[in-house]
Amino acid sequence: MRANVQHLIILFTFGIDFALIFNHNLTLDMKIKPFYSALAVILFAATSFAQEKKNYMVNTIAFYNLENLFDTINDPTINDEDFIYTPENYKDKLQKLERVISQIGTSAEQKNSPVVLGVAEIENRQVLEDLCKQPLLAAKGYAVIHFDSPDKRGIDTGFLYQKGHFQPTSYKNYPLIVTEDATDKKAKDKEKVEDTDDNVVDTKTKRIYTRDQILMTGILDGEEMHFIVNHWPSRRGGEKRSSPLREAAAALNKKIIDSLQANNPNAKIFTMGDLNDGPFNKSVKQVLGAKGDEKEVQPLGLYNPAEKLMKKGIGTLAFRDSWDFFDQIIISEPLLRRDYSSWRYWKAGVYNAPFMIQQTGQYKGYALRNGATGPGYSDHFPSYIYLIKEAKK
Repeated sequence: MRANVQHLIILFTFGIDFALIFNHNLTLDMKIKPFYSALAVILFAATSFAQEKKNYMVNTIAFYNLENLFDTINDPTINDEDFIYTPENYKDKLQKLERVISQIGTSAEQKNSPVVLGVAEIENRQVLEDLCKQPLLAAKGYAVIHFDSPDKRGIDTGFLYQKGHFQPTSYKNYPLIVTEDATDKKAKDKEKVEDTDDNVVDTKTKRIYTRDQILMTGILDGEEMHFIVNHWPSRRGGEKRSSPLREAAAALNKKIIDSLQANNPNAKIFTMGDLNDGPFNKSVKQVLGAKGDEKEVQPLGLYNPAEKLMKKGIGTLAFRDSWDFFDQIIISEPLLRRDYSSWRYWKAGVYNAPFMIQQTGQYKGYALRNGATGPGYSDHFPSYIYLIKEAKK
């Protein structure tokens, strides 16, 4: 607010100089005096406005792909053999993730970690419970929402939330039903990518087993909010060949959002996750219809702040020396309105502290992922948004 007043003062000062330099024939009595009088009134009002100090509350909403947070036990019902941690590595992984989560979105304006955090690539509810028991997170009172997904590798999605700020009222999982055809299989068998996330197919039904989408509704510091967490099908088989799978995931996501808006056109909705597509891909841009410019978002529309961040060269993961922004948080139009008596969108960011970045070798500058020498943090950086609300006096 103070910045806006400063801009106003600069603008009018420039206007005076402009008039004096380029209008030498103006007389002081006829032109300049009225101009100064009008300016004095405006600046007095602006200064008085600036002196009305207002306090704001800030909350952080975030998403983080935890990169294969598995436990130490071999589960015979899933394909987890390649991802089982030793007790030492499991402890190390939890401590690394604790460090990151406790710092996401913290700044001069916001001291608290995310009040709601969507997560992906977790094996089961227990690993999230163990994560919440880490000292820095236990101190914040985090709790868990989780469903088992049919993904054959055993990876699920879920939520962590701070009980002191958010109280769930309902939660539900939505399965994604997609199948593979012969062309998809041929392309997948040919494609070689550095990614452990595979679209596993049932040999009889041809169904591709992937992650459910979870809808969590609840009260965030006095207001009803809806959160959807996603982990859309991977790009195994190539981006173009596998695109229909993510388009189907986007269609399911849009169906969930539409149902919420049918009940309440002013619903505040956050859909987040590792979409395995960027903000400019068809699944996000066309199927979801997410806009990258706030001015273009119509009622019942969606805004995607990742689009502007990506245009600035900011991403959440790197592959073959190219950055992309898979980890997105997309919001509904009511969060963009400028009445700050209720929670509104403020700004977005990516948390990529130096300790989370590979400092040497072939992958210097990438996210510090799991490796042969032990667990890293993740191969993805977490994304976050700030919500802001005027504090009551």
